[in-house]
Amino acid sequence: MKENNLKKCNIVILLMGVLICSSAFAQKVYLDITSPGLFKFPIAIQQFSGEPTISEIVKEDLDYTGLFKIIDEKVHIEKNDQSFNKSNWKILGVEIVVKGFIVKRDKELVANVSVYDVLEGKEVLRKEYISTSELSRQIAHSIANDIYKLITGQQGIFRTKISYVGEKNNKKELFIMDWDGYRNYSLGIDGEAILAPKWSSDGSRLIYSKLKNRQWGIFLLDFKNLKETKILSQRGLNLAGNFLPNNREFVFVSTKEGNSDIYLGDILSMNTKKIISSPWIDVSPSVSPDAKKLLFVSNRGGTPQLYIADINGSNIRRMTFEGTYNTSPVWSPKGDKIAFVGLIEGKHQIFIMNSDGSSLVQLTHSGNNEDPSFSPDGRFIAFVSDRDGSKGVYIMRVDGGGQKRVTSKGFIANGPTWSPL
Repeated sequence: MKENNLKKCNIVILLMGVLICSSAFAQKVYLDITSPGLFKFPIAIQQFSGEPTISEIVKEDLDYTGLFKIIDEKVHIEKNDQSFNKSNWKILGVEIVVKGFIVKRDKELVANVSVYDVLEGKEVLRKEYISTSELSRQIAHSIANDIYKLITGQQGIFRTKISYVGEKNNKKELFIMDWDGYRNYSLGIDGEAILAPKWSSDGSRLIYSKLKNRQWGIFLLDFKNLKETKILSQRGLNLAGNFLPNNREFVFVSTKEGNSDIYLGDILSMNTKKIISSPWIDVSPSVSPDAKKLLFVSNRGGTPQLYIADINGSNIRRMTFEGTYNTSPVWSPKGDKIAFVGLIEGKHQIFIMNSDGSSLVQLTHSGNNEDPSFSPDGRFIAFVSDRDGSKGVYIMRVDGGGQKRVTSKGFIANGPTWSPL
């Protein structure tokens, strides 16, 4: 019992992050990340006194986006403990300067951060972050988020999480980690098999399929109390899709009547409604962010391809025409892009296209790559790859850049899903 309570405590800490921050100034947008002529924004992040690793994490976060040019500290004229002087930065071509100092009080960390506009020669952001020492990475991610929002006007992804299915002690378990692979925890949910979990849009729950006692059921994990609930159990395969935006309804596949039909379920009423039924195999339903469209995979044309329908199952039309095997479609958060898996030269690769099927681009080329999931801002994708010998969770930018493994090498992981918050 004590071990279970400790595990719950650790997961609560993982989800809570930094508890207190204060004092921000008004902002302007420095970098339009939607601009086709986007350039790397020059920024200087000085080594924070008291806990320099925090400033290094901030640099890593911002650098990974591909949007920033981090000015090497070796060329800084001004030190972190010196007063800001715009003349020291103009000659280096810097537009934003970040200074900070960390104070340790028992188990508590207090980070004071100031951001300066070089052109205007003034402080444009000042914040204090207070948390426990064990959450120092979350303080860094919070700082990176605030800097990112100051410069771009958009919310960053540095405090988001990725949930996935890992193999441990010959069992499948649900895990959760920070977006960059750190602070990795088992959620204490295991089974003979678990398939890709999906987040509710408010980040409070996961829905997933699990094989237990030789029966496939659909389960719900509530993060408020870390309680697992079986919400659907019937004969045959029962495979969960994603939530609708209302966080109450969800789509799923069931073979209870023989064929693989697509259903709409309701968590509160426990009612189900068949929305797509055919003599063919129809699987992998994915509801659009506006809840008006439904992507799914069908072999009704002879080979597995992506199809789209209205949410009630009507107006079905084919989406993919290149390749003989296309699966696992997911919507971007804005609904303007679709990522999916296609088979090319005997390997599974991840592709992206516009939601109307145009502008198809292959993002991965090495090994087998599957299970794409968009970050909440739509600028990154988590996925699974076996390129280094074992399946693990990777992330990349939406243009295919910055591909890197975020789960430990040799640890088998599948089905990543990026949190909405």
